[in-house]
Amino acid sequence: MRLPLVGGWHEDPLWAKFYPLMVEHPALGAPLWRLGLGSDISRLYAAAREIGELPDGARVLDVPVGGGVALRGLRPGAQLDYVAADISPKMLSRALDVARRRGVEKQVTTAIADVGDLPFEDDSFDLVVSFTGLHVFPDPRRAISEMVRVLKPGAAITGSSLFTGDFQGVERRYELVHTLGRRAHVLGPMCSAADAQRWLAEAGAGAVRLEMSGGLGYFRARKD
Repeated sequence: MRLPLVGGWHEDPLWAKFYPLMVEHPALGAPLWRLGLGSDISRLYAAAREIGELPDGARVLDVPVGGGVALRGLRPGAQLDYVAADISPKMLSRALDVARRRGVEKQVTTAIADVGDLPFEDDSFDLVVSFTGLHVFPDPRRAISEMVRVLKPGAAITGSSLFTGDFQGVERRYELVHTLGRRAHVLGPMCSAADAQRWLAEAGAGAVRLEMSGGLGYFRARKD
């Protein structure tokens, strides 16, 4: 039985509104991020800054764009082709609102897309970002394969995710977060950090790096 005010991402659950609120307001989000995930929210902001370091003309895929968390990496006046993809039309609408507030809407196009079957050609993006997304996908292995497929050779995939693990002591609270998320139909089957590293390599991404920050892992790899 589903909990009130939550549900699958296509149903626009309450968490879909609360998560962007935390990220856009660090005074609120930072302590909650630390309490629930044992991580520093500034690491998310730092990871998104890579987007702004790309040269004009670069093509970026952000999947799932969610509420537009990674859009903070775009620079007003730059000339990137930033494709915001998500399975939820409401998420895409929120992301466009964020893009307008940040003055980067001319760089952003939206696409309703299933990460397990991305509607993009092979080798077509200079960067793929997937922040706090892997743990919500129904098939994370397939998602990784698809995200690497659309990368140009030599281009990077970067993102963050909750990962399963053998948590001990106070870190057992991460397992509670996972359990509640699954019951609310907000989280998918998830995977371990070792799974994600192996699947990235199998998909053709080398130089795989994954670093845990509390219950959240930050990963990066480059397509061979």
